[in-house]
Amino acid sequence: MNSSRPRAVLNRCLEAAVIAIIAALALLVIVGVASRKAGFSLVWYDEVAAILLAWLTYYGAALAALHRAHLGFPNLVQLAPRDLRFGLVVLRELAIFLFFGLTAYLGLDLLSVLGGTFLVSLPWLPAAVVYSAIPVGAMLFIAAELITAVEDWNRGIDR
Repeated sequence: MNSSRPRAVLNRCLEAAVIAIIAALALLVIVGVASRKAGFSLVWYDEVAAILLAWLTYYGAALAALHRAHLGFPNLVQLAPRDLRFGLVVLRELAIFLFFGLTAYLGLDLLSVLGGTFLVSLPWLPAAVVYSAIPVGAMLFIAAELITAVEDWNRGIDR
């Protein structure tokens, strides 16, 4: 399977999302500082900034995984005897899939628990929309990891 097309699509989507979130966060900070300097404070500023930072963390982590810029202990794998490397790589990938699979599952469960609740400072915004970053981010991380694992397998890289 050629994973260059899925990689390119996922990369473009994640980069666009990360850039949009960073821009929104920067604009929010500027507006928040300006409003405080003008003598009034935005009630919703802190909550929205924290939400954007959480979304940036999840989406940025998936983008980093797509570029193999996450923890993977490549030096440890390279130092291991050649016949042990494949097992270490498989163990690493299984641990990643298990962790993020569990995160996605529990994130979806959280969304069902939050059904019908809204944010405190923005009562029109459902909490489920805000916390959707958890399962969506975890699934994006899994997708990125699958793409890079297939590419590594096809190239015969035992990182």
